Amino acid sequence: MSRFETLKSMISEMEDDFTKFYEKGNKAAGTRVRNSMNEIKKLAQEIRVEVTEIKNSAK
Repeated sequence: MSRFETLKSMISEMEDDFTKFYEKGNKAAGTRVRNSMNEIKKLAQEIRVEVTEIKNSAK
């Protein structure tokens, strides 16, 4: 479950940058959003692999 907590934390930390980019047009915040989304993508893939391994080992 710690990976899930990490994922939630990463998303909540991005909230300020989302607001700065979408509502205020801050381009640097947009860069931070893109970088953060890439990190979330990597973590999501790791979680997918882990879930598949656990699922397949239960057979």
